[in-house]
Amino acid sequence: MCLYKGGDSAMINGIIDFIIFYNHFVLFYLFALNAIYTFVLFLSFWGLFIHLRRNKFGSYDDILNSDLVPPISILVPCYNEDKTIVDNVKALSNLQYNEFEIIVVNDGSKDNSMQVLIEHFQLVKIDMIFERKLETQKIHGLYLSKSLDNIIVVDKDNGGKADALNAGINIANYPLVTSIDADSVLERNSLLKVVRPFIEDPERVVAAGGIVRISNGCKIKDGLISDIGLSKNRISVLQTVEYLRAFLTGRVGWSVVNGLLIVSGAFGIYRKDIMLDIGGYRTDTIGEDMEVIIHIHHMLRNKKQKYRIEFIPDPVCWTQGPLDLKSLRNQRIRWHRGLADSLIIHRKMLFNYKFGLLGFLVVPYYWIYELIGPAIEFTGYIVVVLSLLLGIVNIEFFILFFFVAVLYGIFISVGAIMLEEYSFRKYERMSDFLKLVLYSIIENFGFRQMITWWRFRAFFGYKYKQNRWGKVERHKVSDIN
Repeated sequence: MCLYKGGDSAMINGIIDFIIFYNHFVLFYLFALNAIYTFVLFLSFWGLFIHLRRNKFGSYDDILNSDLVPPISILVPCYNEDKTIVDNVKALSNLQYNEFEIIVVNDGSKDNSMQVLIEHFQLVKIDMIFERKLETQKIHGLYLSKSLDNIIVVDKDNGGKADALNAGINIANYPLVTSIDADSVLERNSLLKVVRPFIEDPERVVAAGGIVRISNGCKIKDGLISDIGLSKNRISVLQTVEYLRAFLTGRVGWSVVNGLLIVSGAFGIYRKDIMLDIGGYRTDTIGEDMEVIIHIHHMLRNKKQKYRIEFIPDPVCWTQGPLDLKSLRNQRIRWHRGLADSLIIHRKMLFNYKFGLLGFLVVPYYWIYELIGPAIEFTGYIVVVLSLLLGIVNIEFFILFFFVAVLYGIFISVGAIMLEEYSFRKYERMSDFLKLVLYSIIENFGFRQMITWWRFRAFFGYKYKQNRWGKVERHKVSDIN
């Protein structure tokens, strides 16, 4: 007895043909992705080699004592950061740098952030005239400190991180502005290192960013990192591996070809005049750190102006990573929606000959592999496994898929750890190094797929220009080891 009519049989065959096609498509997609990863990895090796070689000529003491070092305005957006803001400002006040000011922008915090700042730094409200070149939410007051002569605190209505940064740019007195997240800690010489490109090529360099590392597991004393180590929290260690891979095998490589599309909001430095030219940070997107860099590319390419956006792998910013899966999920969903905002806003750059390598390689990579990629990868896992169980594909194809999808991912992650060991060796203990290698393997069996699932959800739940800070749980240093 026939269970299917002719039409049903044809439909079943069509579904099987589509599944086989999709399997091969996903395999080709992963091969292409890994080819790009390999290309960028080699660029990263070259970029780190050039960086380390350049550092042999000219010490940072020379930069510190030079009259050519431009003063910097440090912007610290603050929203519900009463647990970390004091340590952050203390650390910033101890930075090695000739001339800088710290502008803390309290963006309508609902906790005790403003009160904590007033009490710890003996703030006094003042009348100060400034030019409001960028529109922001209402500012209620400006405060100076009796204990620190280079700190300004801005108290304003809530408008989001981008609005807070724009308020800081309006207040800034210096030609360079840098944004530091309120839960982050800079190493003492970080500013000296990240400003170097502006000294060496002041006409072309318009922005620069430093590497961001996970502070969980490190010891912090008086707002400074006193001992570098790995956290006992597994989620934190997995993030440490992620950050090393993203920065050392990603941003270093793209920077070599002037293809950097993001400078981390936790540690980026910009020319103030360029920020004013683009109208500051957009307030209608949650991906303001990426959007502002793409905007700068977009504007200067249209003007046919020669410029550089640099990534410096040495100046380190240490930031708290989420300690639980819920917080990590919210962070990654927010990041992915910010990515979508930035790419859609500047969609005219995609395959546009005016933008050269940016238009034909970098921007398409972010569209195909960073934005849409999680949907392709996640459905690919499901389809390949089902195909194996149903006998549609053979075990040889499944092993090939496993090698491309998982084992090569291990290669890239271990490569990032090797780059860290080759270049900076921040993790001096052999036990920490071995732990990083172990976790660079472990992350490919469950953790990576979980991140892909969250990004997949963010892709299909995306709403254009959905703007909000979001609730981020901060912890005292003693609670994150």
